Amino acid sequence: MEYRPDANGEEVDRWKEVTLVYNSALKEVGTKLEILNDEFQHVHQYNPIEHIKSRLKSPESIVQKLRSKGYESTIENMVEYVNDIAGVRVICSFTSDIYRIAEMITEQNDLTVLSVKDYFQNPKESGYKSYHLLVTVPVFLSNRVVDVKVEIQIRTVAMDFWASLEHKIRYKYAGNAPEHIRKALVRCASMVSNLDDEMLALNREIQRLEEEEKRDKNKD
Repeated sequence: MEYRPDANGEEVDRWKEVTLVYNSALKEVGTKLEILNDEFQHVHQYNPIEHIKSRLKSPESIVQKLRSKGYESTIENMVEYVNDIAGVRVICSFTSDIYRIAEMITEQNDLTVLSVKDYFQNPKESGYKSYHLLVTVPVFLSNRVVDVKVEIQIRTVAMDFWASLEHKIRYKYAGNAPEHIRKALVRCASMVSNLDDEMLALNREIQRLEEEEKRDKNKD
């Protein structure tokens, strides 16, 4: 059942209900990710997830997004047309972890994937890289079960560092940053990409050496 706010309630109560439901969806997704990470550690002795960040979009940002799309600032439009009210950011060490984590998420039977945006393979013009999943997660209320949209972003530590600065600059200049700053961000994005590639290669080399050591010990 797709989530719909109570049409008969007072505006303040309706907003409280929306906040409650989206916060609950964040808890559901966060718990799932923590369990998957713990299981991966148990099976493979490795944690693909460094840390998890969750956030609810601010009312100001929601209104701004609705206006940019040409919609009135109503709670109904917010729920219908703003897909990233509830956001979860999954930070991993290596680029190889991105698709591993995405696969673990999509294999959850009670999550429904609505869309995928792979900015890792197809970066934005700014240099932005990340992997976005829009999913619905069931939230169990006292009188019904509702499916709530959550956007999950998966990126490396280096990508997240770059994206955090880019986000601040974009909002500071309302999307019209000076040309030299935009060019510097693109250069930094290229450096981040190269760093991720180097770190992945280094990690694989370490793993290869560890496997050789194990084989040598077994021979002895």
